[in-house]
Amino acid sequence: MRHHDPSVRGFASDNYAGAHPEVLAALTLANGGHQVAYGEDDYTAAVQQVFRRHFGPRAEAFFVFNGTGANVVGLQAVTDRFGAVIAAESAHINVDECGAPEKVAGLKLLTVPTPDGKLTPELIDRQAWGWDDEHRARPQVVSITQTTELGTCYTVEEVRAICDHAHELGMLVHLDGARLANAAATLDAPLRAFTTDAGVDLLSFGGTKNGLLFGEAVVVLNPDRVRNLLYLRKLSMQLASKMRFVAVQFEALLAGDLWLRSAGHANAMARRLEAAVRTVDGVTVVRPVQSNAVFALLPRQVSERLQKRYRFYFWDEHTGEVRWMCSFDTTEEDIDGFAAAIAEEMAKEQPRQ
Repeated sequence: MRHHDPSVRGFASDNYAGAHPEVLAALTLANGGHQVAYGEDDYTAAVQQVFRRHFGPRAEAFFVFNGTGANVVGLQAVTDRFGAVIAAESAHINVDECGAPEKVAGLKLLTVPTPDGKLTPELIDRQAWGWDDEHRARPQVVSITQTTELGTCYTVEEVRAICDHAHELGMLVHLDGARLANAAATLDAPLRAFTTDAGVDLLSFGGTKNGLLFGEAVVVLNPDRVRNLLYLRKLSMQLASKMRFVAVQFEALLAGDLWLRSAGHANAMARRLEAAVRTVDGVTVVRPVQSNAVFALLPRQVSERLQKRYRFYFWDEHTGEVRWMCSFDTTEEDIDGFAAAIAEEMAKEQPRQ
């Protein structure tokens, strides 16, 4: 029995979307018969070559259940018990993971406020000190998000500058790539251009936000500096027994152009929404639209009425800023309908003649 109305659309999160039909077809293909459990199956072995085509010959993917798991497992593999991670104050590991990096991984987060969600070498230096001070957690890793929680996108040069600076200071670079495919679509660049070739040591690769049913990956790019990830994944309760069903989804996503096609479409829908709402008096787009997110300011009462028609979240309760997310299955009709609803609700705010 179906318990939801498939015609209902929302702009709260790209996690709200279902699984891409091509991913579902791949799951069906991998089903049936017996395969060795815990990652020793043929699908997990085959997809490693797919990851290497995208990230280089030394890349290795370790599949996990979710994005928080990917970040926590990955960061444990590059920090000591007394280690610290430098991140933007708005980073997902700081504000949206319920303290898991600190509670589960046992590391310290050293955060820096940023105007656009992006770190720079200069901002990193605010926390990059005290390596020999036994009273302070030792900075060992810089973690950046691509695209950022504010929808902005690091350029290839910006990522390389961060990696060069961090490595000069003896630190490694972790990249939270929950929306890595959206960044590639924005930059019109291959994945390795702003990861492996720029100096990133390991990353979390997001699948769920781009059409997978479940599953994310920790991708090791510099195996010389990453320790014990195989064991840390199990210790962190992120080892899937029927891993073939995670692996085959990533093969469906990455073996062809599905990853880029889906992300590019989501980005295009965000740009369409931005263009539509910029013509509505009283609505202000407050951040650059560089991925599949639109951040806007409008009267709170209008947002609250709109939420009864379309699901979305307040990004900042104090200012009333909202976030609208597009996904691989967002249609032009969805955008036009939402934009029309915004215009209708804003028109109710106009003073009566």
